[in-house]
Amino acid sequence: MESEFIALDKASEKAEWFRNFLEDIPYWPKSVVPVCIHCDSQAEIGRAGSIMYNVKSHHIRRRHNIIRELLSSGIITIEYVKSKDNMSDPLTKGLSREGVERTSKGMGLRTRTVNMAVTLPSRLEIPRARFKEIKQSCV
Repeated sequence: MESEFIALDKASEKAEWFRNFLEDIPYWPKSVVPVCIHCDSQAEIGRAGSIMYNVKSHHIRRRHNIIRELLSSGIITIEYVKSKDNMSDPLTKGLSREGVERTSKGMGLRTRTVNMAVTLPSRLEIPRARFKEIKQSCV
């Protein structure tokens, strides 16, 4: 629970920085829309917007106040996304091959092609060749 809220706080800090960066670009239109943060925890989304947040830790209360302030000022918005559709899932946990391929496509990543025409020496050939060089240099 706290870890999800800390991640939401870090994402909101980056979103605020990015929005300020866009506002500082002279050729960018001055009306910058709020940065949308996707979260797969409805409980954390509810806590972020709530005025009353019962927490005992001071560092979590500070993070909650920052997120609530960014939400109320229109710098960020937080939207719910199902865990199945969450593009950051491969970064936090192990997924099946299909899950990794689906989220990779959603992130805009593509598969890496390998040129099979290139022949590489086997692992045993490299040490033998190096051993021969060393042996010849000692003679």
